[in-house]
Amino acid sequence: MAFTQFPKSPNKFHPTIPNAVGSHESYAQEGRDKIAEQRLIVNETTDRVVNQVLTKLPEEVLVKMEIMGGLKEKLYNYVNQTYVNMFNRYTVTMEDEFMKKVRDFVDKEELRGLARYTPREIIELMDKIAGPDKFHTGEIEKSIINMYGHLQGHIQRGVNDLETETNSILRQKTDIGAFVRGQNAYAILKCVFKDNEYRPKYVYDVKLSINILESELISPMYHYQVTVENLLKDAIQKHVQDLIDRQVQAFNDELVDQGKRELTGSEKMFEKIKRIENFTDDEKDDEKSKRYTILAKKFLDKIEGLRAEIDVEDFDPLNIRENIKFIIDEENVRNRGYNTAINNITSILDTSKLGYQVCNNMKNARVCHIREYEETDTSILPDERYAMRLAFYDQNQLKVEKKEYDKQMDSFSTEIKMLWDVCHGYYESKKRFRSLKDFDDLAARIMSKEWKRAKKEREEDPENILWNEIGEMYPEDSFVEKNNRTYENRIVNLKNKLNYLKDMLQKMHGYQNPVERVILDERINFMSKRFNEFTYRVNPHHIQPGLILDIDIATIKRKQYMLKGMANVLNEFLYGVSKGFSDAAFAQYTRRRSTQREDIDQSFAAADTSESIIEEAYKVSQPSEISGTVSLSPKSKAPMKKSGLKEL
Repeated sequence: MAFTQFPKSPNKFHPTIPNAVGSHESYAQEGRDKIAEQRLIVNETTDRVVNQVLTKLPEEVLVKMEIMGGLKEKLYNYVNQTYVNMFNRYTVTMEDEFMKKVRDFVDKEELRGLARYTPREIIELMDKIAGPDKFHTGEIEKSIINMYGHLQGHIQRGVNDLETETNSILRQKTDIGAFVRGQNAYAILKCVFKDNEYRPKYVYDVKLSINILESELISPMYHYQVTVENLLKDAIQKHVQDLIDRQVQAFNDELVDQGKRELTGSEKMFEKIKRIENFTDDEKDDEKSKRYTILAKKFLDKIEGLRAEIDVEDFDPLNIRENIKFIIDEENVRNRGYNTAINNITSILDTSKLGYQVCNNMKNARVCHIREYEETDTSILPDERYAMRLAFYDQNQLKVEKKEYDKQMDSFSTEIKMLWDVCHGYYESKKRFRSLKDFDDLAARIMSKEWKRAKKEREEDPENILWNEIGEMYPEDSFVEKNNRTYENRIVNLKNKLNYLKDMLQKMHGYQNPVERVILDERINFMSKRFNEFTYRVNPHHIQPGLILDIDIATIKRKQYMLKGMANVLNEFLYGVSKGFSDAAFAQYTRRRSTQREDIDQSFAAADTSESIIEEAYKVSQPSEISGTVSLSPKSKAPMKKSGLKEL
């Protein structure tokens, strides 16, 4: 849009025409009615949304909706609250940034006054401009970008909240899409809406599990008792991967400069694999191995098996391992990620006005329980409540959890099979002698002995039983099912068995309640309740190593106060803790070097053309030949080195 289309006076104001209005403290805004202007913005936005709804929805839907008063009032409140929050955040951000600038300016002016009659050196003069080695306005530009970035983030989140609330109003129903936004839906592990056990007509019970993978965490997490050796090796591995990425990117840029085509995603991956041997190897016992270039073998040997604590009797501040542990603890690598997640969730709950009476933070176990109320008896708790459990799982924990889950599933299968046998035994005992009640009685009366013998052999062979009275059996022998137990078919089968037994007792006795039926009914109800609670939990076979957030919410169906508040909390938490899902296919389109200029950062310092010490240590003696395609075959007939990548 051309600049001539903007109003020339800052006092001209309109909600839809672009203008150049100053801040709310500007002298150019004297005599303006800001309340009326803001009301004009809110009314204009509300009317536009209402008009969209009236024109898009069919007439039969509009008749049933509260058009005359309800919808417009709700939209007006949402728009008004969104703009208030948005401008408050923007005002606070701007004031903080400008206060920092004014404070720095006053300090510099005071220093100039004190050093007025003292000789100044060149470096001091340069420092007055923008630093000892810079000659541009980079810091001011970064501050402005930071301010606009904060404003854009607040506006985007406010618009997302408005969109979520508007969609939930128009749908007139609650579902998972209104609870967790689309860009975070991939993190959902399990989300179930069901009616409350005590008040099924008026209250929802929501079970939500979020799984944030280790690779998606902004700040990596470690268990408290992880060894110092593993922490150092992880840090070294990340540094090596960064060096490999830099080399491959430089190689790709060199191809572009020569006019050749860029590397594809697969070629980049193979180039990275080819360069691994330049940085590390598998020779653990050789002190001169490349794997010990960054950190010598003697240091890794000293800290072998060293964990978070050292016994008081063995502690010596002058030992090498104690000093290495001190450096790791000073960097706070072990606790940084978990503490960041806890601070994030608690601060968001505080600012969202969702208080909590219980916060049981088991730091060493990397588990945190947060509940709104201290009481745990669901029969006396209010209908608007929540409870959450934040935990970090690694591969070893999940391995044990999977074994325990399998044992519990087998136990439920055994108990329900025993109940099945008892009910059928009771059914057979109530038959009169030589009576015809079902298909088995008729088959026993009219079929031959050979047929009965063959039927008994088939029933005793477990490989042939693929069906029973309630339907087909569950297939659990596939490769995927063996390695990732879903138990989906078994759960359906066991629940159908319990329902079948209820129907069988009802057909036997009708409305009569002998003591045998009462006992069996109590057992069936008990097993159904316990089995439903067990299947309501998250299956550990579905969890991947990372951060797990389990939330149990009870909310009134007509109000949904807790549901809407927790939806905003969840999206803010995911925004602050997770990097989100990234597709490598989209990430491979990097910025072209033709748009990167080195003369933007003007500097008086000498050009630093030397590589770092670590890259110098890893420098390869023979430079690789640059070509348009990537060849993975050896270039000489010399014997290949031992490597674990021969399959490639």
